[in-house]
Amino acid sequence: MIFGFIGTGNMGGALARAAYRTSFGKTRDTLHIYLANRTPEKAQALANEMDEIGICFVETNTEIAETADYIFLGVKPQMMAGLLTEIAPVLAARKNRFVLVTMAAGLTISRIQELAGGDYPVLRIMPNTPSSIGEGMILYTSGPGVTADEEAVFLDKMSGAGRFAAIPETQMDAGSAVAGCGPAFADLFLEALADGGVACGLSRSQALEFAAQMLAGSARLYLETREHPGVLKDAVCSPGGSTIQGVRTLEEHGFRAAVTNAVIAAYEKNKALG
Repeated sequence: MIFGFIGTGNMGGALARAAYRTSFGKTRDTLHIYLANRTPEKAQALANEMDEIGICFVETNTEIAETADYIFLGVKPQMMAGLLTEIAPVLAARKNRFVLVTMAAGLTISRIQELAGGDYPVLRIMPNTPSSIGEGMILYTSGPGVTADEEAVFLDKMSGAGRFAAIPETQMDAGSAVAGCGPAFADLFLEALADGGVACGLSRSQALEFAAQMLAGSARLYLETREHPGVLKDAVCSPGGSTIQGVRTLEEHGFRAAVTNAVIAAYEKNKALG
């Protein structure tokens, strides 16, 4: 089985690491990982970082298009047409089956097929940066040409990326605005919390550690209890206490509206990219 990653930037690199992590320690023939990048040195650095069991190889876009069973298209939406034009003749010449895996925001399965020049099986996914450490939220839609076995293999080999959720393609732009763009919003909040801690006398390293663990723990508490966030928030807000005053201040400054509008803005941009 060969997973080929064309583009080893933040997302492509995160998924390659996840695929490697899943296969680490297994037999060599379980999975081979091919890496290609417009800057070959970047792909080589990633291969060097990961490859302790001899399954990672640096190849060209064409070589991946010729041989990979799953071809991950890890380029920006505006670069997708150029990439698929480049490899379309290679795909057309193939005799064996393959699956295209796209992670480009805004581009539908039918658009990927159109650009690739064939009615090929396509998995459309939206990963996020925490996938690189196995804590991702990865949304996916299997195109009509993808078999149940092909989907199962993909989910098995990529299980090291984190949590997967199948959603209709019509919801992918909205899901991407939350799960795909969300890490940037969370990081902004993390930095702001740390700034507040520093303003109150904590060291920068203390403030970042306290804020990061708090965010991770709060997210885990919701995932394990499924209590409504409002209930969890109320559990911290004692009558006349410090927390409710902080909540009041956030509300005065339009915290909820700002976050909601950020998601809507990201969603509208996703739609525009298509």
